[in-house]
Amino acid sequence: MSDENRLFTILMVDDDPDDRLLFKEACEEVRLRNPLDFLENGEQLVDYLKRRGAYEDLDGSPFPGIILLDLNMPLKDGREALEEIKADAELRHIPIIVLTTSKDEDDILSSYGLGASSYIVKPISLDRLMRVVNSIGEYWVQIVEVPSTDGENGDDPDDI
Repeated sequence: MSDENRLFTILMVDDDPDDRLLFKEACEEVRLRNPLDFLENGEQLVDYLKRRGAYEDLDGSPFPGIILLDLNMPLKDGREALEEIKADAELRHIPIIVLTTSKDEDDILSSYGLGASSYIVKPISLDRLMRVVNSIGEYWVQIVEVPSTDGENGDDPDDI
């Protein structure tokens, strides 16, 4: 994968504006060059990915390369959004990293059971968050291959 292809969008879904701002600052500090998008709840996330409502204009544009998902949010929480996304054949390939304050074993087990790629407990300091962001950047951007972020589903073997 070329360096340009590795500049996929990272989408953070979190209802806390301070957490979104801290994440953005941490990305800037560690010089993570990927574009960032932010949403505030699972309902927005599902609409964004399905290109409906306020996000209809995104139809045909690339999906995010990874999604960072908080669990505890209004309207539709992260668990419900995760379950809905992983049940959708067009969306299930998108890696979802749960990034939440919960250390509850049930949340960890259910997140992985619903298809989360990783589970990270939010660090409380900017310094620790920068280390987490740096690790995410190293692993998800530099090391692993993520699926193409095309909004099109042209590589689906079922289409042949």
